[in-house]
Amino acid sequence: MLVVGGGLVGLAVAWELLRQGLAVELIDPGLDQAALSGSQAALGVLMAQVFHRSSGRGWRLRQQSHQLWQEWLSTLQERGHRLQRRHGLLLLAASPEELEQQQRLREQRLRQGIPLQTWSGADLARMHPGLPAAALGGLYSAADGQLDPRAVLQALWSEARAAGLHTCRDAVTSLERQGSRWRAHCRSGNQRQGSWLVVSAGVASAGLLAGLGHQLPMEPVLGQALELELAATPPWAQGEQSWPGAVVWRGVNLVPRPDLAGGRRCWLGATLEPGDQASPARLAELRHWGKAELPWLEQARVMRQWQGLRCRPLGRPAPVLEQLEAGLLLVSGHYRNGVLLAPASAAWARDQILAGR
Repeated sequence: MLVVGGGLVGLAVAWELLRQGLAVELIDPGLDQAALSGSQAALGVLMAQVFHRSSGRGWRLRQQSHQLWQEWLSTLQERGHRLQRRHGLLLLAASPEELEQQQRLREQRLRQGIPLQTWSGADLARMHPGLPAAALGGLYSAADGQLDPRAVLQALWSEARAAGLHTCRDAVTSLERQGSRWRAHCRSGNQRQGSWLVVSAGVASAGLLAGLGHQLPMEPVLGQALELELAATPPWAQGEQSWPGAVVWRGVNLVPRPDLAGGRRCWLGATLEPGDQASPARLAELRHWGKAELPWLEQARVMRQWQGLRCRPLGRPAPVLEQLEAGLLLVSGHYRNGVLLAPASAAWARDQILAGR
């Protein structure tokens, strides 16, 4: 089995196939560095239960991954990896229309047996450190939350290599079918072969598949993110429950990271910028969290900034999970939900391969 693309989704596919006893080779020029991939840009926010739809493929994939992440984390933790799923996700409403939508969503989830909470402006005012004063209310999910993508990548790399993963640190330039087998031609001149080929190379997937006659346009969307250190020690650093977890305000995530040095760190991101060039102006907007006007945030010090490319399919919903030919799978185009949907995407690829064999 060949897997092209060493981001979180490609690695998740490789690990799941290895767990089925299959021989897998993963090809990527950066391998575990995953330079400028969507995994590099991700903050790891898991938004399953507060997804705005209640049916369809997107909803089913999110619910499947929600359950699979619990199983995956248990397995990885049993094997000695220190991974923590931080629970709690609060969506803030910036308008009366958003507030009404949140109330309708809460009622839909209750009919599905999924408890969500609507928080009033007075509820938000009791949070410490403070939330944006312009927020009219919020929708809270205790079951959603956040994972550190880098920690998950490290754990999966460790487990995949221990299970016998073969790797090729090279860039694939073209793909070719030869009878019942697939061949990947690499920039170095190397050629790798396999009976199945899984393409999970983000934006580069479209170019590779075009050479086989498959037109699947995708576009890069750049995301920038910041790691901040607060001037004062927040309650979350002391284990207090006065902060709801990850908070989404005007489409931007703020994620407390009490596990990082000093307990005063948080992540802020990510932007949505068409193309592959970072905008200083968008980074400046990000720094102020959608004009939140919060003194504790303005006084924070920027410790790190990073960026990465997300892959958005054009003319179809994300992600793209398709068997294009016998033995050829496309598992890409996850856009902003690569971390959340990695387990369900890996399970889909596994099922296609096991059924095809």
